Parts: sequence; C-alpha cells; structure tokens
Amino acid sequence: MIRGYHTPVLVTEVVDALAPALAPCEASSARGDAPTTADPAYPEPVFVDATCGGAGHTLALLEDARTRPRTVVAMDRDADAIAWAEDTLRPRADALGVRLVLVHAPFSSLAEVLDDLQITAVSAILADLGVSSHQLDTAARGFSFRADAPLDMRMDRSRGMSAADVLAAIEERELSRILREYGEEEDATRIARAIVAARPRTTAALADTVREAMSARQRRRLGARIHPATRTFQALRLHVNGELDELKRLLDAAPERLRGSGRLAIISFHSLEDRLVKQRFSALSRPPAVPRGLPIPESERPSAAFSLPLGRRGQTPGDLELENNPRSRSSRLRALERCT
Repeated sequence: MIRGYHTPVLVTEVVDALAPALAPCEASSARGDAPTTADPAYPEPVFVDATCGGAGHTLALLEDARTRPRTVVAMDRDADAIAWAEDTLRPRADALGVRLVLVHAPFSSLAEVLDDLQITAVSAILADLGVSSHQLDTAARGFSFRADAPLDMRMDRSRGMSAADVLAAIEERELSRILREYGEEEDATRIARAIVAARPRTTAALADTVREAMSARQRRRLGARIHPATRTFQALRLHVNGELDELKRLLDAAPERLRGSGRLAIISFHSLEDRLVKQRFSALSRPPAVPRGLPIPESERPSAAFSLPLGRRGQTPGDLELENNPRSRSSRLRALERCT
C-alpha cells in the first residue's frame, strides 16, 4: 500500500470479493465465458477501478496472483488522482505486464468510457465512494473545516461551481432542502438562514456560521467528537459534485457491463449512498416475478440474473483497521455478481 495520497479502506475484503471474478483467462475459458472485449488490445480479465484515487485497491489486486487483471481501466474525476496514478500505478503495471488505461472522467460515464475503448464487458468493477485522504488533507481543496481555506469542494476543479459560488447565489429554502436531504440535518432551516445571511466563502467562516446557528440541543446531541458543521459540509459536498445522481447512473450502467461471473464492488461511507447501493443490488438479485397461481414447477421458475456474494449486509472494517484508520469507521463494502 502506498501512503501519502490516500489510505484505502477494506483492501483485503475487496481483494477477496473480486478474486473469483478476476481468475486467469484459462479459468474463464473453462467456464465457457464469452470473450470480454471487442479489441484484443485489451486482454482479459479486465478490471475497472472507477474511482482510482490513490490506486491502493488496484495495487493490492495487482500484487495478488489470484486477482491480477491483464487490463486495468483506472478512472477518476480528480485530475490529481490521475497524475498520482501515472507516477505510482503505471510503473508497477508495466513491470507486471498489465495493460493500464488512465481516464480522467467521473464514474457516471463508465459506459461511455468503455464504449470509447471498445470494451464490451469486464470481469470486475470497483467504486470507492469516499472522499480521498488527499482531498481532505489538502486545505486548498476546501473539503475540510480543520484548516481555513477557500470553499471549493469540487472533485473535478476543471468544471462546475465551487461551494463558495453555490452559497453566494442559493436561496434559503433550497439550501435548507439540501441540508435536510443530503446532510440529514435537523437544524437545516436555522442553519440555512444563517448561511444565506453571511454568505461565507471560506471553510472556517462556514464552520463558524453553522456552529453559531445550531441549537444548543443539537450540539449536545452531537457531543464533543462530532463537529457541528460535519453534516453541513457533507451535504454541500454532495450537492456541489452531484454525487448521488452520479451514483445512480453508475448503478444503472455497471451491472450491465459485467460478463458472466463478473462482480461489481462498491464501498459507501454514509447512509444515503449505502441505501441506494443496497436497494439497487437487492432489486437485481431478486428473480423475476411469476404471475400468482400460474402452475410452473419449482425447477422451471426463472432465477435471478445477479447474486449477492457478500450477503445482504455486506462487510465492514475489522477492529484492527478501525484502530489504524479511524476514517474507515463508516465504510461498508457490498458486492454484486452476474450469474452465468
């Protein structure tokens, strides 16, 4: 694991979850799987890291003989992550004879990226929905209130409005809705009123505004460990980056791009994301409905096109990881497998 840019979570769990899907080509042929690509320049098995970040998960997959793909498509909407992968992931991929394609794009464009590369189906896809350590720890990115900096919060700084620009123009009612829906903030109305009055443009100014606006009752409920502005920062980040809409597009496209026995793994960090993933995976893993009363033998009933190899609850970090990386505490890994 390379440190300094991002500390990935649930690495062992991700490797174990994707190992059956990333079996060597010989195993795929023995199962009778159809070829995964339209272009022999991308030999199977093909792995897509839809949120490359610090490349920690991909590096772990490369180092494990069970899961070493022949082709890796590494995507990220953050240009800093792509530059990091070029410097750290590409040398290791080249040394191992792995074809690496780096793409600066959000994971919502997965289908378009694969179409452009003429890749029809893949063995495994991973999406880590969390904010990277680099983004949180680089004050100038404006994701954290631990240091004063301009309010940016864009994962892709080449496009879109910054958080400061959003707050400079937004109406109180709309901001209240965002805080309530994306931050699950009970004091959304009074916090939105204070923010619109102050129109803060730095992280410290926003944090101070939220702290002063929040009711004493809510501050007591949060306790000393959770900063009053935590949920506001989360909500604003989700809005600025359109993260839930991006996730919905990924959940629509990614399952259809899996080959037989292919797997999709997603790591979520808060209830809004996890609820979308859980609901989509649950729906896909249910067999088609059969009209009530139709005399169909049990052996002839249609089966589900997908299964849940990690069960319906997924996996969470163990005690050792929680101790070494407190940021992993809210993470949950879920996986979906296309049935052959």
